[in-house]
Parts: sequence; structure tokens; C-alpha cells
Amino acid sequence: MKNTSSYVASAPLSFRRAESDGDLTELVRLRDAAARWQIERGIEQWQPGELDEDHFRRRLHEGEVWLATLATLGPDGPSAGAWELWWDDEPAWGAQPPVAGYVHRLMTDRRTAPPGAGRVLLAEAERRIAAYGRELCRLDCLTSNDRLRRYYEEAGYAVVGEQAGKAGDGGRTYGATLLEKRVEV
Repeated sequence: MKNTSSYVASAPLSFRRAESDGDLTELVRLRDAAARWQIERGIEQWQPGELDEDHFRRRLHEGEVWLATLATLGPDGPSAGAWELWWDDEPAWGAQPPVAGYVHRLMTDRRTAPPGAGRVLLAEAERRIAAYGRELCRLDCLTSNDRLRRYYEEAGYAVVGEQAGKAGDGGRTYGATLLEKRVEV
């Protein structure tokens, strides 16, 4: 397993919870840009236009959505990335005791995010989960996305299962690899 300390972003990031309508617009922009980046590289995962402001508005009410900005430019500086943090995830994991937080839609802005920003966002999500008193960070990715699976494994996540028919965004069903990592509470 790789030492994740070598993946520190070259520019410091600030983190804040998304709250406003402007944040919703920015989250849709980030998600669509990440989807276009994937498509350009032959990664079949996200599609532009799949998620709208209503999706992120629901996530704000049902969990947490976090934005990262370049710290040197203050909290209103350009976005470097974002992620969703859920406190349960029955579609992928089934009914579970309250021991984990679930990271979804980890995304970076390829125009502004410094190298290593994805790992920094993931580490911040892990810190938030531990601060909430939960001992596991869980996430999933498409079973067919070997590149993303390796990325998470190199960040210290272990594969703990497969979900053959996860119901996803837009009503599609797909295979998901389930991964988790113990965090310090």
C-alpha cells in the first residue's frame, strides 16, 4: 500500500459546508466538469446534466455537502472541489448500525485544484466522519472503474464487498465496489 502522505496538495485548501443557492450552481458546475473530464478519458461513470440543483439541495437537507476553495484566496476564492457526506447509504450498503460516514461525489476542479487535492478532500471527509464519532469512512465506485478503485485502495481503503445492482442517479442500475477505511475517532 502506498504512503498517502506523498499526496499532499501543493496549495492549502479551505473547507466549508455548502449552504446557498450560489453553492448549488457551483456544485452542478463542478459535477458536470468532472463528468466531461471522465468522458474525455474514456471513463464511463458520470454524465453531464445528470444531477441538477435539486439533487444538491436534497443532499444539503439529508446530509452534508462540502466545498473546498484555495485557502490563499479566502473562503470565497475559486472552488477546488467538493464532496457529499451521508450518514447512511442503504442503496449500496443496506441497513447498517451508525458506525460510518459515506463519501459520495468526490470531485475536483481540474482548472484550479492543486495536484493531490482529491486526497486532501478525502482526508478532510475522513476527519469530519471521525469528529462525528463514527469509526469508518465508506464509499463505493463502479465495479468497472478499475482506475478509481486503485485510487481509493492507494488512499488506504479496503474492498469489503460488491453490490451487483445498485440503484443510481437517473434511475440506472450498476455494479458497485464497496470500500471502507477505519478512521481515528
